[in-house]
Amino acid sequence: MGFDFELILAIAFLITGVFWVYDRIVFAPKRKRLLAGMDQAAQKALSKAAKERLADTPTLVLEVKSYFVIIAVIFGLRSFVVEPFQIPSGSMLPTLQIGDFILVNKFDYGLRLPVTNTTLIPTSEPKRGDVVVFKYPLDPSLNYIKRLVGLPGDKIRYRNKVLTVNGQQVSKAFLAALPISLNPNEEPVTLFKENLGGVEHDIYNSNRNTPHEGDWVVPEGHYFVMGDNRDNSADSRFWGFVPEANMKGRAFYVWLHWDDFFSIPSFKNNGLIE
Repeated sequence: MGFDFELILAIAFLITGVFWVYDRIVFAPKRKRLLAGMDQAAQKALSKAAKERLADTPTLVLEVKSYFVIIAVIFGLRSFVVEPFQIPSGSMLPTLQIGDFILVNKFDYGLRLPVTNTTLIPTSEPKRGDVVVFKYPLDPSLNYIKRLVGLPGDKIRYRNKVLTVNGQQVSKAFLAALPISLNPNEEPVTLFKENLGGVEHDIYNSNRNTPHEGDWVVPEGHYFVMGDNRDNSADSRFWGFVPEANMKGRAFYVWLHWDDFFSIPSFKNNGLIE
């Protein structure tokens, strides 16, 4: 979840917008005057495309500016309301499956400028237990998704597959031991129900040694994130904290599942994300 589609969309919005404004200033008044000089019958006889070509409006201008409205709508929705993503890896198993298409609420953590992600209007703060999408700190062109475990100032410990937040062990209840055939990681795992700050969700623990144990103190303006697939996730235990400025939004809904191009899309995983 790597090219920066948000940047590409912003560039397309600016280019088509410039052509749209250019047409409105230079050619639209000429077309209006020419149409005003025609009788009603002649105006009705002209198709919409023919009217657009009046005043010798260049074909390039007509073509490019015609995309402006649709790109503006898509750009506005993706930037300020909701943005779709596809899950590319198993780091959030069992909560999110590889191939799930999800929706991310872009307004939960503040109204932000596209591309720069600068907050214009603050709304609410990220909460412990949220499933968050953010710009990967080591390469902001990439989007990552993890569960928010640590807030600014929190003390996090992860040892022997036990998660502790501010000295309190995060409770998890055994659900099932799963064989290799039921796990995309191709190893046996144990399924638990974890309660993280009142947010209940399923997690996996493998039967091998816990990778990268340690203690961390979350700096101000940063967050500590982990994958629900605890022993198969590259997260804050490996590459550090997520700056607040990198936060993009809260993942809240799975709307489609599509394994690969040659498979049939399905709605088997549809529902709210816990």
